This record gives sequence, C-alpha cells and structure tokens, in this order.
Amino acid sequence: MKNLITLAATAAVALFAASAGAQDFAPAIVFDMGGKFDKSFNEAAFNGAERFKRETGIAYREFEVTAEAQRDQALRNLARRGATLIVAVGFAQAVPVKGAAEEFRNVKFNIIDAVVDLPNVQSFVFKEQEGSFLAGMMAASASKTGKVGFVGGMDIPLIRAFGCGYAQGARFVNPRVEIIQNMTGTTPAAWRDPTRGGELARAQFDRGVDVVYAAAGGTGLGVLQAAKDQGKLSIGVDSNQNHLHPGSVLTSMIKRVDVAVYEAFKAARDNSWRPGVRNLGLKEEGVGVAIDEHNRRLVSAEMEAAVGKARDEIVAGRIAVVDYRAANSCPVQ
Repeated sequence: MKNLITLAATAAVALFAASAGAQDFAPAIVFDMGGKFDKSFNEAAFNGAERFKRETGIAYREFEVTAEAQRDQALRNLARRGATLIVAVGFAQAVPVKGAAEEFRNVKFNIIDAVVDLPNVQSFVFKEQEGSFLAGMMAASASKTGKVGFVGGMDIPLIRAFGCGYAQGARFVNPRVEIIQNMTGTTPAAWRDPTRGGELARAQFDRGVDVVYAAAGGTGLGVLQAAKDQGKLSIGVDSNQNHLHPGSVLTSMIKRVDVAVYEAFKAARDNSWRPGVRNLGLKEEGVGVAIDEHNRRLVSAEMEAAVGKARDEIVAGRIAVVDYRAANSCPVQ
C-alpha cells in the first residue's frame, strides 16, 4: 500500500509539472507584410503554427504587420505580455528582432530568412536556389517555345537567389533556353501587388514565354492568374500553390517555412531549443518541388525522373548550385 501511495504521489507531481510547463510556455508569431493568408510565405508560417496548436492544444499569440513600424512594437509588446518564444517571419524583421532580443534576454526569438547572432535567437535560412533549380528544370522541360520567365517580388539578394537557381536549372536541361526576368519593385509594396504581377507576366508572354515562375508573395497570385487566363503554365512558390489553378500550375517550389515554425515551437516547449543558424536545403527537406493530383498530368515520367536524379546529385554534392547571395552574381543570365 505504501508503495502504491508513493507511486501515485510521484505520478501526480509529474502530471502537475507537465501541466505547469505547458502553461508557462507561451509561443507567439509575428507575420510580415502581406498577411497570414497570402497563400504563400506567411501562410506557410501560419500552417506550421496551426499544426503545433492542433497537436499540442497550446494556443499561440499572433500579430499581422501592416506597416513597417509595427514590427518592433509587436515584438516588444508580445515579450512584455509574457510570450516565452516569438517567431518573426521574414528578413525585414532582423533589426527589430535584434533590438527586442537584446532587451528581453529571457525570451527566445526565432527569425526566418535572416541571421541574428545573439544567444537567445535561432535563425532559419533556406537554400532557395536548390529548390528553384528543380523548378527551372521543370520549366525548361515543359516549355514549347524555349523561353521561360521569372517574376520576382522586391528586388533584393534573397529573390535574386530564387531567380538565379531557376536559371541554372533551366539551362541544365536546355543550354539554349531564353530566360526573361523581371522584379516587381524595390519597396515592401512589391510583395502585395497582384495587378502588377499579372502585367509583368503578360508582358513576358507577349515575348514568347510559356512558363513563368513567381517568387513574389501575394504579387505572385496575379502571375498565376495571368498564366491561367492566357493558357500558359506558372510555377508557384513557398506554399504548395498547385491547387489554385489545377492544370495550369506546373509545380510549386515549396519552402518549408511551416516546418521551421513548427520545429521552433516544439523545441522551445520540449526544452531542446538552441540558438544559432539552421540552413535548410534539399538534403534537410527544407525546399523542394510539389507533385500532386493538381499537376500530375503536367509532369511526365521522364521529367519527374530527371528532377529526382538532379535532386539526388545536388544532395550528394555532385551538382553545385550557385547561391547568388554568396557569389553576388549569377553564372547564368
């Protein structure tokens, strides 16, 4: 009887400790410009947070940035109100994260698409060039005109890395393929202008492009719509966008922001969270291309096999994909 009482007491203490730990853990996320339902980058982050919530029953706090000054305010307000882990979505939050992390040393911060070197910050960056290489291969394979296009969002090195990887993949398949690239703008408004995205896509179609890759956040929705309207093919980005226009979206270059957010939340809850940089590419399954029921008929067996082989070669280091950010230039124009 004494042993049973001891075991019951031990179990009760363990249950109380687990419950208290769950209550003490207060995650939060700050979405960047474009909103959490942009069907792209922010929405991928939202999906990761929602997955964590479903699996654990732990709610999270959130804030959607609509003006640049709100980033710093949101991070600091969440920290003051008891958030123990805050995920900041997007490179534009690097400076605000640095400031907030220096002030709130006991709060864990995660940032996506930038590096902040502080003992209470974990940074997630991605090898977008590797996933874009595979997207470029598919574009060149599917193109009947020998001309493929790229529409980027804000003209920054990160988006140049998408375009450069795409161009390298296209030329890997067809050394003579013509690549036409346009950037939407130089300010954050470039992420949320689908009308302009559609205009740029149509201008490329007028020049003979028949497959266009959009790496432009919400602006990319206009690119995908223009391709659908004109009977061309598009390639989505960040989230799987194949379902938006089935039969018109050739593939989507998936960037697993959802996994980054989920793992950040989970690690912090499990006390396995560590500061530093995590760089996710094909090897880590941080990027890739989507093949599902919505684009299955557009992807031939030969195309899928070639992409699979190239993926394995990149992971093994036998195909080197140049990162525009490291080289400050692209070997393919």
